[in-house]
Amino acid sequence: MAEKLANKRCKPCEGGVEPLRGDQVRELLKALHGDWVLSDDELEISRAFKFPAYSRTLAFANAVAWIAISEAHHPVLTVSYGSCAVSYTTHAINGLSDNDFICAAKIDRLWDDSAG
Repeated sequence: MAEKLANKRCKPCEGGVEPLRGDQVRELLKALHGDWVLSDDELEISRAFKFPAYSRTLAFANAVAWIAISEAHHPVLTVSYGSCAVSYTTHAINGLSDNDFICAAKIDRLWDDSAG
């Protein structure tokens, strides 16, 4: 299911649709790497990535930014010397959408490809 998600494209979301329900969120979360965390209020997913050097952190953050731009769905990125935290929510609907999981799956694939 993860590869299926990663191969999808985000759809524009300007509101007017319901956020995913808790059971839908938990099912989609199973398709992502186990390090993705669902917030207590179930409105956001996040994952932290660790790096041995700042240059690697910045390269990863730039690759995530490229995904965000190409999908027109933007995470919150928190970049520090050896880590980059990525958080997704769909602000237009005040909750999670398929777009959040599609982008998270693309980032999982990016991480897997860079580790190999």
